[in-house]
Amino acid sequence: MPIPDRKRRKTRRPSTPAGELKVIPLGGLGEIGKNLTVFQYNDDIIVVDCGLKFPEDNMLGIDFVIPDVEFLIENKDKIRGVFITHGHEDHIGALPFILPRIDAPLYTSRLTAGLIENKMKDARTNYIPKFRETGPGTKVEAGAFTVEFIPVCHSIPDSFALAIRTPAGVIVHSGDFKLDPTPIDGRVSDYAAFAELGKEGVLLMLSDSTNAERSGFTPSERTVGQTFERLFRLYKDRRIVVATFASNIHRAQQVFNTAARFNRKVVLNGRSMIANVALARELGYIDVADDMLLTPQEAEHMAENRVVILTTGSQGEPFSGLVMMSKGAHRQIHLGPKDLVIVSATPIPGNEKLVSHTVNRLFACGCEVIYERTENIHVSGHASRDELKMLLSMVKPKFFMPVHGEYRHLIRHSQLARDVGIPAKNVFIMQNGDVLKFQDSKKAEVSGTVQSGAVMVDGIALGEFDGSILRERRELSENGLVVISLVLDKNWKPVAPIQIQTKGSVFSSEDGSTFKDLENAVRLGLEQFARTPGAKPETLPTEIRKRIRDVFGKTSRNYPTIVPLITKLTNAR
Repeated sequence: MPIPDRKRRKTRRPSTPAGELKVIPLGGLGEIGKNLTVFQYNDDIIVVDCGLKFPEDNMLGIDFVIPDVEFLIENKDKIRGVFITHGHEDHIGALPFILPRIDAPLYTSRLTAGLIENKMKDARTNYIPKFRETGPGTKVEAGAFTVEFIPVCHSIPDSFALAIRTPAGVIVHSGDFKLDPTPIDGRVSDYAAFAELGKEGVLLMLSDSTNAERSGFTPSERTVGQTFERLFRLYKDRRIVVATFASNIHRAQQVFNTAARFNRKVVLNGRSMIANVALARELGYIDVADDMLLTPQEAEHMAENRVVILTTGSQGEPFSGLVMMSKGAHRQIHLGPKDLVIVSATPIPGNEKLVSHTVNRLFACGCEVIYERTENIHVSGHASRDELKMLLSMVKPKFFMPVHGEYRHLIRHSQLARDVGIPAKNVFIMQNGDVLKFQDSKKAEVSGTVQSGAVMVDGIALGEFDGSILRERRELSENGLVVISLVLDKNWKPVAPIQIQTKGSVFSSEDGSTFKDLENAVRLGLEQFARTPGAKPETLPTEIRKRIRDVFGKTSRNYPTIVPLITKLTNAR
């Protein structure tokens, strides 16, 4: 089966009869990240999650990617609320860019609201979200919808599935989840709520597909704590550095617990790690004594085997704490043979090279590094195949739509749905922008599309995924740049030496023969232009580019970007 095209898609509006329920994913299908799903019943719309994804290798200079929400902007008067399942970047990261444009109430938990506030500050937006605090069992009336928050286990506290009651039937959105029987905070997934929904009757279920290829059950987060215990005991004479996701509050709690048992103090490193731990402590999600935390300056006066450093950088992010340490560029923390580094995460797809480079540099510093999955230093926050089947069996949906995963994950999850008895015709593998329509509880069909796609964020600049900026950056990265500066008199003759600057296209500034060839090519171009009767000034840059390309064509099949800068002095003699 061919992988569908996920490029920006234009609107093809179907007709809208009364009493029609629509489910419209604008992100999160065929990809990991930028999760956003729209539910519409007549003139009422609710939005579930609003996330980002990290750029791919060919997105040069791009910070991250967010969903195209032109459909929501066009229909913002119909939006009754934005509902957030949990506080990970792929579910909240696009809010600073999208929420001010739709200005809708934001329903979320205390912890997630705090994380969103921090993101708003980082984005330097003046917009103040209209927070509506929720918790386990909270029910929200939003137009034709009633949304109930059902607690589930994940790798961040306050994670929820949603039961969305509509006039057409009940929809269950699983959020990101796993069925951890021994969670760190003691808050297990609410099996009873899912079972009751199954008895009530569920029209449609949308479920997390991330680990649909992984057999069995996802291990409990507590297994990581047991690994920390073993490693702290084994490396009792070394300083220990633990790198993990800044949002993994449970993992941070286990580091604090283990450090306390081994009479160590903890140094927090990385802006997001410091901010998230401070927020979680303030709201009561992390329990750690004040005297357990040290600044890097205070740690310098302690024995190395009495210190743990909890840092960002598990994904090899270029300016994160661990990466700066691995390069020897951190202002306060310097690694060496007396350090053990534990990379307590697995690479997000696309980050494998960054993580590998970081690990190599850590070994070059003389550190002992533990990063292999076999060491049980990380467990996923997502359900594996047997858990996915359990949830399907509890909820018993009539229709099923796998979400949150690359295309192969959606396929594998759809196969699980058929294994538990959901007819193949009732399973929908959709693309971003597709419209799933229910005119009653007996029939569903994919009918029409809305505008969808990806918008790239470069600092504060927004643009389409396939915009000219990316094309120009690719050309510069592959072929380099040549800039020719000319000062000409009124007869188009040089009145100053021709200036040629190259970046990435000529091997060195000492390559005199190439520069001489380039200069001669420019002079020939000027002479040809001057001899051409009625030549228009705007054609001169084209003539110069042609001559420069001829020079490079003799030695290379790649042509640099050529930028002629021409100044004509009309009063020059």
